[in-house]
Amino acid sequence: MKIYNYTFQFVLLLLVLVTFSCSEPFPRMEMDFNLEWKFYLGDDSLASTREFDDSEWRKLDLPHDWSIEGDFSEENDTKRAGGALPAGIGWYRKEFEVPKPLKDQPVYIDFGGVYRNSEVWINGQYLGKRPYGYSSFRYDLTPYLRISPYKNTIAVRVDNSLQPNSRWYTGSGIYRNVKLVTAGHVHVNHWGSYMNTPKISENEATAVLELTLKNASGQGSVAFIETSIQDPDGNEINRVKDNLNITQPVSQLYQQFNIAKPKLWSPKTPNLYKAITEVKVGGELTDQYITTFGIRDFKFDAEKGFFLNGKPIKIYGVNQHHDLGALGAAWNKRAAQRQLEILKEMGVNAIRMAHNPPAAELLDLCDEMGFLVIDESFDAWAKKKAKKDYHLDWEKWHVRDLQDMLLRDRNHPSIIAWSIGNEIREQFDSTGIDITRELAAIVKSLDTTRLVTSGLTENEVGKNFIIESGALDLYGFNYKHEAYKDLPNRFPGQKFLASETGSAYATRGVYNMPSDSTQKWPAKYGVEIPNANPDYTVSAYDMISAYWGSTHEAVWKEVKRLDHMAGIFIWSGFDYIGEPEPYELPARSSYFGVIDLAGFPKDAYYLYQSEWSEDTVLHVFPHWNWETGQTIDVWAYYNYADEVELFLNGDSKGVRSKNDSTLHTMWRLTYVPGEVKVISRKNGVKVAERVILTAGEPSQIQLSADRSSITPDGYDLSFITVDILDENGLLAPNADNEITFEVTGPARIVGTDNGYQASWESFKSPIRKAWKGKALVILQSKRAERGEVILSAKAEGLVSSVLKIIVE
Repeated sequence: MKIYNYTFQFVLLLLVLVTFSCSEPFPRMEMDFNLEWKFYLGDDSLASTREFDDSEWRKLDLPHDWSIEGDFSEENDTKRAGGALPAGIGWYRKEFEVPKPLKDQPVYIDFGGVYRNSEVWINGQYLGKRPYGYSSFRYDLTPYLRISPYKNTIAVRVDNSLQPNSRWYTGSGIYRNVKLVTAGHVHVNHWGSYMNTPKISENEATAVLELTLKNASGQGSVAFIETSIQDPDGNEINRVKDNLNITQPVSQLYQQFNIAKPKLWSPKTPNLYKAITEVKVGGELTDQYITTFGIRDFKFDAEKGFFLNGKPIKIYGVNQHHDLGALGAAWNKRAAQRQLEILKEMGVNAIRMAHNPPAAELLDLCDEMGFLVIDESFDAWAKKKAKKDYHLDWEKWHVRDLQDMLLRDRNHPSIIAWSIGNEIREQFDSTGIDITRELAAIVKSLDTTRLVTSGLTENEVGKNFIIESGALDLYGFNYKHEAYKDLPNRFPGQKFLASETGSAYATRGVYNMPSDSTQKWPAKYGVEIPNANPDYTVSAYDMISAYWGSTHEAVWKEVKRLDHMAGIFIWSGFDYIGEPEPYELPARSSYFGVIDLAGFPKDAYYLYQSEWSEDTVLHVFPHWNWETGQTIDVWAYYNYADEVELFLNGDSKGVRSKNDSTLHTMWRLTYVPGEVKVISRKNGVKVAERVILTAGEPSQIQLSADRSSITPDGYDLSFITVDILDENGLLAPNADNEITFEVTGPARIVGTDNGYQASWESFKSPIRKAWKGKALVILQSKRAERGEVILSAKAEGLVSSVLKIIVE
């Protein structure tokens, strides 16, 4: 079966259509519609009209987040929870032509996500509104289009002015991808395929494809539907053909396939199959639709936890908000891929999408890279958490928004559960019973293969009305890990997950001593922190958490030993913009991540790596630049060894071993400059060795790219790590030099960062101070330009650095 894989810029559409007769329908085309929009930050009641003069508006490409481009300010309505960045109202407009071969053919526009309260017009005709900023949606443009040589104008108003509407940074604008989609009159409907694999064995799997076909012709017809199954290597392994008499605007068809010796999907083997469906009417191809799916079997057991493909597996998860650091909310595949690569190296095998539907492309990456997923719908129901949050739209929109999430996402093999809410206020109100039952019923009406869960805070019997509904399949409990051991007695026969844990704080590279006593910052809600750091930092030793949370070690030790706890989702994987607990402004991003906002791991990252990954780990910290005579605590995280020994300038300071009460070792030393060396051993044989040396004064800049070659598509990125080194090439651990970046060639600087949560430097500035010796520069290719890119970094008193990137 030949595959017509048309996915390219709309400006090239005419070149494609010349291959088709003007009288013939043609198969589906999905066109990148992100390019060459115009943008205005402000409001204009006439901007929806086709004749409006937008010649003075800014030109840009999508995805776009205007908030991340702004300045931090106490005056911004988003306040500290929203990252103190601007919101407001913005307009987008795009002019385009529709080639003559598309006359009378269905044409749709698909929005991946617009934050928030989006309204859309085509040629002045109002198409509709979607308040929820995380929903994907489609509009039918067909009745209102003008055929070439006449032009069409799409206009989008985005209203994020009602603040505060979130507990974290949301971004503002058309921040996900936009596509233009066309097909023949009879075609697979929007999100109109659903692949289920009800029977799986080692020798054979049964796959059932449910197709929803749309007939846009207004006339009855007989459609020929042929679906081919391709295995992960691209080989055709099965084919089914059917005829369907289409008399209604929407019709359904079921096709069944037997797949011999199935290659199962798992985090370690993310095998993906494709179902390629061709629709023909009167012998002419009217659609070709690809459904990607995986074959896997899973279950949650009340006593033994989670099983995947018949084997027990502990869920090693993180919670992730949707921003991409210095890029803000604007979706970028490479930026998300980098985050997942860093998490994968840590040993993570699961992600909870907190607390809203993610970009569809992020779920694609989870399928491809091997992450289990909890797909979450809402952070609020009818009762508010923020003054202007989703509760304002709940009554009218919650059914549609939940249905759309399910229809869009239900083919992803990575998804193992649907979360209908996070820490919902209706837990404490009897209205929670009926709402939970309603939402669970919606889920079950569209997908019976996955469990329904919710992130719960109340774990006392009879006190949580969401639990009392009896509609949850999986109890996800947030925090309060001390109660985990008692859950089977409180809720007999139920399945359990630690859906959100920790809330431990850390600033990369900051170390307060002594480190062997845990603290709550603050001790309880509303009280001051008596020993807070004046520079708005928190020690990176695993010792300080929010009053509702715990240290990483405390909660993981409990989940690790309890078989009935299927796994853990720590709060959080990466730092994110907004919610800068435990501080007020100027702190503007979170302290919860085990990875900072720039993507640099904090020390707790290596705790989990030593526990979750298969790599040999020996991580020793802190740095070795202190005041002579100062008392310093040295920690080590390690695995595959039964002891570690520390040497200070060649003298042994003792052998340490982990035990049931701790997942790290510690030495308390009196500082003298020189060398700290730690050796891990198993049965007396060296497993690993780490050396930390006292660094000299900052002397030079080093630039290193995660990728030295990127593609000229206008999206691709190279993340450049900036290290401040001494004259011997050692990281200067306290360097905070201000660095100026310049770039020449076919790339641009789209973001800078250093991971410091209280920095008010713009994420778009080419000037950035280092934090604890490190900073980050993000380069993006220019569209359709190839060549050599030169990035230079300069700072007063330091030897400059130059790095070459190739765009090809």
